[in-house]
Amino acid sequence: LVEVVIGARAVSQRFLQLQLGAGDEVCALVTGRPTVVSGMDNDAEEQAADRGVRYRVVVERSVLDLPHGITELSAALGRDEEVRVVDRVPTKLVVADRSQALVPLASPTAEPAALVVHAGGLLELLTGLFESVWRDALPLRLGTRGIAEGEPDGPDLEVLSLLLAGMTDASVAQQLGLGLRTVQRRVKRLMELAGVTTRLQLGWRAYERGWVTRR
Repeated sequence: LVEVVIGARAVSQRFLQLQLGAGDEVCALVTGRPTVVSGMDNDAEEQAADRGVRYRVVVERSVLDLPHGITELSAALGRDEEVRVVDRVPTKLVVADRSQALVPLASPTAEPAALVVHAGGLLELLTGLFESVWRDALPLRLGTRGIAEGEPDGPDLEVLSLLLAGMTDASVAQQLGLGLRTVQRRVKRLMELAGVTTRLQLGWRAYERGWVTRR
């Protein structure tokens, strides 16, 4: 029911096999502390997407601050993956087709290792853990087009999504390659469009109007 995989190469290989063997869905929790398994594998994801495999990924906010974090997440969203953000995820985790799960074991001194869970109550527990984190996470929108006439355009939605994920104006500007004043102008435009006077009200109205939705 539970297999222990030891060694960086072995863990990476099983991580790849898990994705390539999926036929329906891959779910993942991704932390901002890369080790052997830093996130998802782009080549494997593209191959899986070609087969119609659905990806649901929750990343912790610190991933957005990584050097290539926004670029990689934009690519994932471009493959029609669903990506959400939380302040912190409890553990790294990959679940394929609700039939197998991989949990990396973090240790600062020992050789990299992971658990591969094949069945039983532990697999159900890990699947339930993912679903719980997924429900509480906020959707990430990058490189999107506007929703409808009279509603935010794609660039404004990018700014809004990153702000709701907990990033500062300065961090959003840096990640999107914008000036700080440009970000602040877009926030002001969003507030005017929503008919609110505070950012807290903006977050609530954005959710209420479906600008950022949990599908």
